Amino acid sequence: MSEAKLKRSLTGRVVSNKMDKTVTVLVEHLVKHPLYGKVVRRSKKYHAHDEANQYNEGDLVTIEEGRPLSKTKSWYVTALLEKARVV
Repeated sequence: MSEAKLKRSLTGRVVSNKMDKTVTVLVEHLVKHPLYGKVVRRSKKYHAHDEANQYNEGDLVTIEEGRPLSKTKSWYVTALLEKARVV
């Protein structure tokens, strides 16, 4: 009777799709500075698995944590939330 562990999921923007079956996703969040109280934007990049090479730069995606596929890649793209606008 073991329950499945909840997987972490994050939302971010694809900033690079130059690798094969991998995208780089920039995840930003806002934190309040502990002393000055100003809201500061913090960001981190994650490599995520994209099996079909279907996501492009600028797309807003959801990524989910999973088993490691390589040294730096242990996230999977699960959903496309917003397609990038082409100018």
